[in-house]
Amino acid sequence: MLVGLEVDGQRVNLPLLLLHLAGGIVAGTLYFASLWWNAGLFGQGGRVRVLIAAVAVRFLLLGLVLTAASFEGAMPLLVTAAGVLVARAVVIRRARIATP
Repeated sequence: MLVGLEVDGQRVNLPLLLLHLAGGIVAGTLYFASLWWNAGLFGQGGRVRVLIAAVAVRFLLLGLVLTAASFEGAMPLLVTAAGVLVARAVVIRRARIATP
């Protein structure tokens, strides 16, 4: 019954989905690495304007990446979000190893 269905009226293109996955991994790595850096600034009592600007830029960039993926359809958005989650797991695992 569902054989031959296309996602969002388009054929699913594997190389394009792999690019979305890679983009999600890169965006997620930058997001969570900057989160780690930002947490360090909070701990040091850094300047409030720098902290707020870093949070805003981090949210804005990740939102732009996910919004751009959503314009291509549901499947690219889901694959990009999965890449962000993969990057989250990797960054958190490395942070646990680096923290005594």
